[in-house]
Amino acid sequence: MIGWNFTGFQSSSEGKAPFEQLLDIFKELLLHTSGNVREALSWLTQLDKQYKLTDPSYGVADFIQDLIDKGYIGQQDQASGGKFVPTSKMEIALRRKALDDIFDQLKKSKRGQHITKNPGQGDEFTSEMRPYVFGDKLDNIAISETIKNAHINHGIDDFKITHDDLTVHETFFQSQTSTVLMIDISHSMILYGEDRITPAKKVAMALSELIITKYPKDTLDIIVFGDDAWEVQIKDLPYLEVGPYHTNTVAGLELAMEILRKRKNPNKQIMMITDGKPTCIKKGKKYFKNSFGLDRSIVNRTLALAVRCKKMHIPVTTFMIARDPYLVNFVDQFTMANGGKAFYSSLQGLGEFVFMDYKTNKRKLKR
Repeated sequence: MIGWNFTGFQSSSEGKAPFEQLLDIFKELLLHTSGNVREALSWLTQLDKQYKLTDPSYGVADFIQDLIDKGYIGQQDQASGGKFVPTSKMEIALRRKALDDIFDQLKKSKRGQHITKNPGQGDEFTSEMRPYVFGDKLDNIAISETIKNAHINHGIDDFKITHDDLTVHETFFQSQTSTVLMIDISHSMILYGEDRITPAKKVAMALSELIITKYPKDTLDIIVFGDDAWEVQIKDLPYLEVGPYHTNTVAGLELAMEILRKRKNPNKQIMMITDGKPTCIKKGKKYFKNSFGLDRSIVNRTLALAVRCKKMHIPVTTFMIARDPYLVNFVDQFTMANGGKAFYSSLQGLGEFVFMDYKTNKRKLKR
């Protein structure tokens, strides 16, 4: 009979201090509990009892005290019950952990901005060289080519290097991009006992940390959409929760377009993480909802917005956490209408898809 064979847990935290080992687990638990410190610590205590995570020299109580002393959690005012909540230091740590977990390839790349195929100011050399002009970086001077020019122009006996001898490496133009990340928080993100919102939150946190650290001149706006759509701050990402919502993709796209319309940057894009079809639109002040199949009126409104985004030169990259044939067919129609991209991924591969497409989309300079 074919089945699964389970082995003992193999820890990847060997060599770390007890606090660091527990902190890694606690960060993961915080994401699953949407930032509920008390619940996360309760889960940690149960895991400790089952898997013996601590020893007599360092227990969960010591870990909690260290969390407080190191500024990872803080106590709210007494009016709200004085419960512990994650601090801004913990929020940064959660984003960095997500970046390490999902985008660990970044450790091998050097810092810089988005590289385009167009020549201009940047750090990445092309295969071309040109004469030096005022304002070029001295770091870009091609030493061998410059010395060769000086040798040809002045000879060995009167060797010298003048302005006319200088040659520099051509570099790629580095562009800036405005991105809106749309996150589906409809009920289907936790339907059928499958947690899809936690991986989506990880991707959003990793992407935000990526932009903050590697592409600081870019802008990132994050919106969530259910029956309606609204903006959230980067610091709110660990605390996102799924609601009893339908999927109003139209509302999300309309808000994203409104945000990008105000951005002066010519390079704009929308990234949408969702697991299901659009099931809701707003007609006047009333909502029209249909969870069964693909409602033609809802689909038409959604496809019409895809076309509007295309006219505004805003590509939409859809990351669909589903493989149902009729859903794939809808996303294909949406992508064709917009001229954007679509990826159909498992929960485990979602982060890599977002990372690869984020870097790829930045390789375009729109005039």
